[in-house]
Amino acid sequence: GCGFNGGTCHIVIEACEGCQKATEYSSGKYCLIFPDPTAKWRLGNCNMATHIKVEEKKAGKVNPLKASKRGH
Repeated sequence: GCGFNGGTCHIVIEACEGCQKATEYSSGKYCLIFPDPTAKWRLGNCNMATHIKVEEKKAGKVNPLKASKRGH
């Protein structure tokens, strides 16, 4: 059982739908990692979410004069 907040975990929120960490039980759908999914999404994306793709920033143009001085 979950020992969070008086012995009960919180059911996943809509933002968790599609995540592989969310598991269905007879009493509802719960996160395997965090007992309170709402708290993880409050400040932005959940860092353990498997259904969100993070876009990587592309490297900007490199100045060839400075690149030659770096020493590879």
